[in-house]
Amino acid sequence: MELRDMLQILAQQDGSDLYLSTGAPPCAKFHGGMRPLNDTPLAPGDVARIAAEIMDGEQKQQFEKDLEMNLAISLPQIGRFRINIFKQRNEVSLVARNIKTEIPRFEDLKLPPVLLDTIMEKRGLVLFVGGTGSGKSTSLAALIDHRNRNSGGHIITIEDPVEFVHRHRKSIINQREVGVDTRSFHAALKNTLRQAPDVILIGEIRDRETMEHALAFSETGHLAISTLHANNANQALDRIINFFPEERRPQLLNDLGNNLKAFVSQRLVKTTDGGRRAAVEIMLGTHTIRDMIKRGEFGSLKEVMEKSKALGMVTFDSALFDLVVEGVIEEEEAVKNADSANNLRLKIKLWKEKGQIASSSDATGWSLEPTKDEKNDHF
Repeated sequence: MELRDMLQILAQQDGSDLYLSTGAPPCAKFHGGMRPLNDTPLAPGDVARIAAEIMDGEQKQQFEKDLEMNLAISLPQIGRFRINIFKQRNEVSLVARNIKTEIPRFEDLKLPPVLLDTIMEKRGLVLFVGGTGSGKSTSLAALIDHRNRNSGGHIITIEDPVEFVHRHRKSIINQREVGVDTRSFHAALKNTLRQAPDVILIGEIRDRETMEHALAFSETGHLAISTLHANNANQALDRIINFFPEERRPQLLNDLGNNLKAFVSQRLVKTTDGGRRAAVEIMLGTHTIRDMIKRGEFGSLKEVMEKSKALGMVTFDSALFDLVVEGVIEEEEAVKNADSANNLRLKIKLWKEKGQIASSSDATGWSLEPTKDEKNDHF
């Protein structure tokens, strides 16, 4: 089976990733579950041959030097794929990520409506956090598309690689791919302000320099958006702080507090109908949240979020609970993805018990609510 055939199966069956490793059959991930594409294990040299076919001369030289290679390929009538080639046990391995080029509409993703206000902000910093394969890029693409359709301006993206290709609509969108349109993230970031942007999307914050650029963009009147690998807002804050030496952290927290518009964290959970849905945690940069960040009081952030649901904030556990109540996901799926499994399990238990009491009251004619006469009887 050739690479093209395997990628065609991946695209046609809505798979996310293809895995090629010596000694194992080609495998792919569909809706979060792994399954083999055939029964024939890949022999020594098979993956190296496949990798050599998709790399040009310069990429082959770079791979021989670094033993790592990232690239993107487009196959007509099939799709676009992000490829990572690496070595393990002295054999070449390959992982291909299916990049869905059709930009999903915000409404179809069923994301919290408050995000539409966030993406239309004039300035500030918005960070999307989550693990690999959590759907961050998909959600961001839908939000950028919403802004593009509803606001004029100049949007610049710096990505590695470009995943979703946007059309110029009300805004002009320039998408720069690292290794194709610019030598590096840092080279592109240094020149971004000269390109008079309104919105700057940085594919991923991986180090201190990129974080410094994101803060500088937001401080100078731009909306800076990026992603970060972390499980939730608290973990993301810890990771950002660890980019910087001890003596610079007070200034960092002050800058972050002044410019933060939102931390958006998400995880993909399996739905009862066999699909997947994003469970989303949102921490908005309200006056209270900004002050707590400046003081480094991260331990109390979740408590504030839980009390600020009316403003659009939500914790992961609350988002998961709501999905259980709506019948979108099973209880065990919610508990498995919770930040505090015990607390969420207890919350679901109390909700179920309350529902049973209500059902029992309806069936017998008894009710815990006072009657009209009882309401007026004060003695």
